[in-house]
Amino acid sequence: MKVSDKTQTLIDGSSVIRKLFEEGKELARKVGEENVYDYSLGNPFAQTPPVVKRSITKLLNEKEPGYLHGYMKNAGYDEVRSAVAESLNRRFDMNYSMDNIIMTVGAAGGLNCIFSALLNPGDEVICFAPFFGEYRSYVMNYYGNLVVIPAHIPDFQLNLELLDDYINERTKVILLNNPNNPSGVVYTSEALEELNRIIRKAEVRIGHSICVVSDEPYRELVYDGLQVPYMPKHVRNCIVCYSFSKSLSLPGERIGYMAISPDMEDYDQVENGLIVSNRALGYVNAPSLFQLVAKDCLEEKVDIEIYNKNRMLLYDNLRAMGFSCVKPEGAFYLLLKSPEEDEEAFVMEGKKHNLIMVSTRSFGCPGYVRLAYCIPYETIKKSLDAFRKLAEHYRA
Repeated sequence: MKVSDKTQTLIDGSSVIRKLFEEGKELARKVGEENVYDYSLGNPFAQTPPVVKRSITKLLNEKEPGYLHGYMKNAGYDEVRSAVAESLNRRFDMNYSMDNIIMTVGAAGGLNCIFSALLNPGDEVICFAPFFGEYRSYVMNYYGNLVVIPAHIPDFQLNLELLDDYINERTKVILLNNPNNPSGVVYTSEALEELNRIIRKAEVRIGHSICVVSDEPYRELVYDGLQVPYMPKHVRNCIVCYSFSKSLSLPGERIGYMAISPDMEDYDQVENGLIVSNRALGYVNAPSLFQLVAKDCLEEKVDIEIYNKNRMLLYDNLRAMGFSCVKPEGAFYLLLKSPEEDEEAFVMEGKKHNLIMVSTRSFGCPGYVRLAYCIPYETIKKSLDAFRKLAEHYRA
């Protein structure tokens, strides 16, 4: 039985990160796990906050099982959606109500709901390189086209000088990831204001509105006192996709939400489309238990200092070795410029020293590798000798 052409395309472009992760496991089997320095997978390392376990225990003991484990509205429990809206209003001076919030199967589930609801075949989604590689698959799921604006090197801020040239009548969505995976860069308020100005002007030219989608699973993971601007404060027609995977170290629980700007054009139609898509895609609703856990933990987060120590250890030492790096402002990824033009050859050279790095070619940004430093501090310390040998190889 042959799979569909679309599925074959997805198979052919399946995640290089997962493949490298499997290679790392095989290498660990041969040389010992302690001798492999696997920077491939963005799997949260910080401990889940204790309040999460307390919430689970409380809910299991106090909630009636039919409510705790049963179906609810496709958009989620009313009490959870109300609590999310109140938290966002308090933190970001918004005016959300329960109706603006739809609970989702993680941020990825939310993105798929949005593309399902908004895209017709051939419609375009614009994103800025570097971008999370799975975006391409999500857009392709609904026969849309991902249009990539080249990276703004060396600061990796939004390449707004090129944006208007990429907007046309097929443009339906502009997708941003803030803080960014893989660069760790946080987009500034000024950049978002300019983004909105360009979009509003382009909408007049193309004759229809554009939805801006802000993918924000790393919102709580920022350093040096930096604040991540709240996209709907700066950009009209905005939907925020949020996940608790990183902020609470719960990636496997697949819980998040969409927040729809109250002044979204054609709001009622968009809201209904997103709710129906949530059901039609087979999610039906977000996981019931963890909706209620999320309600209890809305303003909790992991100990960011764990990632900050890793960030500074890796960044400072790589710079001292002569490597060129982008200092991360958020998330738990670091972009390292390849010493040779072909970064995939650099990745292969790293494997000789048991370093597992990810080429950012699939992120739309060749010439760099991504290091996911959400790994034990001692592993990073041990890996520094391997990086030194790699640096010496290229100096030679």
